Amino acid sequence: MTTRYDAALSLRDARSVYFRDNAFGDDGGYAKKWVKLQLGPLPFAFPNSPARVRAVKYHDLHHIVTGYATDLVGEAEIGAWEIGSGCAGFVAAWILNLYAMVLGFLAGAPGAVWRAFVRGRRTRNLYRTAYDDALLEAPLGAVRARLGLDAVPAAPPAASAGDRAAFALWSALAIALALATVAALAAPLVWGVRALV
Repeated sequence: MTTRYDAALSLRDARSVYFRDNAFGDDGGYAKKWVKLQLGPLPFAFPNSPARVRAVKYHDLHHIVTGYATDLVGEAEIGAWEIGSGCAGFVAAWILNLYAMVLGFLAGAPGAVWRAFVRGRRTRNLYRTAYDDALLEAPLGAVRARLGLDAVPAAPPAASAGDRAAFALWSALAIALALATVAALAAPLVWGVRALV
């Protein structure tokens, strides 16, 4: 779901609207032990680790400041934007965003992933900012301006050769990570079938 926010709202107030509009609960689900997703017809869950919670607090604010939705394509876009703008020392963000990029490719939205990545290369994000009351009380419009998002639209200007090379590298890494994960999950099944034969 995409919500338009009043630029005068504080990030805290915009985040409350974001949580409500996406049915994430009052705390955004940060206290839950598991993250549950629906990938098409497949239910999927993974642990809501402290590293993920630390990263997703910024990730949620990034949805608000960029305007990317929380559907499958929107998550791929925000993942690509965060990769393009850099996730600093947030290892969970790097990994989850690489998976999100692959989901965008599989959902048939490589163009959206590409545009978001290039936009990220031309803007900044909040990962290098203290997550505190000063950040949460800042007006949304001021934060967007500070990150350069007002100057770079969702469809950024023409990409450079460096953008194309970086996107190719990050895309290859994302696909390799996804394939390695599938192989690791499939290996016990293959071994089990072989043991039965």
